[in-house]
Amino acid sequence: MILNRIRNVAFLSTYPSRECGLATFTQDLVRELDKIKLLNSPKVIAVSDGNYNYSDRVIMELWQHDRESYISTAKSVNNSNIELLVIEHEYGIFGGEAGEFILDFIDNLQIPFITTLHTVLPNPSEKQKEILKQLGKKSAKIVTMAKNTKPILQKIYDIDPLKIEVIHHGVPYRALAPREKLKERYGFSGRSVVSTFGLLSPGKGLEYGIEAIAKVAKEHKDIIYLILGQTHPCVKQESGETYREKLVAMVDRLGIREHVRFVDKYLTKDEIIHYLQLSDIYMTPYLGKDQAVSGTLAYAVGYGRVIISTPYSYAKEMLADGRGLLAEFNDSDSLARHIRYVLRNPEAKREMEKRTLSIGRTMMWDSVANHYTKLIIDTLDQMKYTDSSVVI
Repeated sequence: MILNRIRNVAFLSTYPSRECGLATFTQDLVRELDKIKLLNSPKVIAVSDGNYNYSDRVIMELWQHDRESYISTAKSVNNSNIELLVIEHEYGIFGGEAGEFILDFIDNLQIPFITTLHTVLPNPSEKQKEILKQLGKKSAKIVTMAKNTKPILQKIYDIDPLKIEVIHHGVPYRALAPREKLKERYGFSGRSVVSTFGLLSPGKGLEYGIEAIAKVAKEHKDIIYLILGQTHPCVKQESGETYREKLVAMVDRLGIREHVRFVDKYLTKDEIIHYLQLSDIYMTPYLGKDQAVSGTLAYAVGYGRVIISTPYSYAKEMLADGRGLLAEFNDSDSLARHIRYVLRNPEAKREMEKRTLSIGRTMMWDSVANHYTKLIIDTLDQMKYTDSSVVI
């Protein structure tokens, strides 16, 4: 008989105060897991590339670019009371080519682990493919956030379909004032608000969003486009604020300064949610067609916004069945056409919001954390059965 006891679990991930979408994701998840009480306050092994001010939840640091750290940290985990590790995987947060140092870590790890995938590439490089194949082979379970990645994981990465679990990207719940009240509070009364949020980088395609707004503003004088968020730290390190400056210059050249506003800061979750709630349309004009997951899009779905997006992988799944509108890639005319449709058809807008909210409710962190808790406990129990025919 397996005793029903509190389990010791840890997460390998970036973590605040490091400014990174993965860090925020992990913080949200572990805080929600705390509330369930079936796991012993999950700990974090933080992937660090500098000096950060971590909370007591962080019990170890893994140095991103130090290969030896991957081996020594794995050994420290083996010698701790941690029974299962959840690896939050994104190629860019681990050291070596395509983050290959993570393989040194799992080769030396002696406890079971689950890997949550934040990127699933249908056309990986050889190195990317090999890393994910090894993770898939050695993980007890693989978590992906979109159903459409399951066939890719099986066909491209040879991952056993019985290992794959689909769990939504979580969304924090907040009770909020109505949209018009929030517009008034933020100074947008009487405006039709389109927004995009997240760390700025050239792959976001914001220049096409700006061009679309310039076209729509000719007939809808009340429109305003909020570009929310600071430049991605990696982009800033390589090229400074060149991309943002290019976008600002574009706004000036098109003569639409009163229709576009940049909010250049790393937004808190509450700020993100407030801006989403006051938005009439959420827009993601991303350029990459293979993006399997988007935390920003997940938030917008969670709060039942009308979403206009380019048809990257995650958007196609989330906006199916009338939950949003898909525009063409690299095409401001297509984006503008969809924006006009929403502004001219309030009934269609309400229907899309209703359909989006119906799936959005299933993506709140409490539901997601319950799913993770069941997966973790089931995995530990299964491991005990595998290691011994009877566990007392």
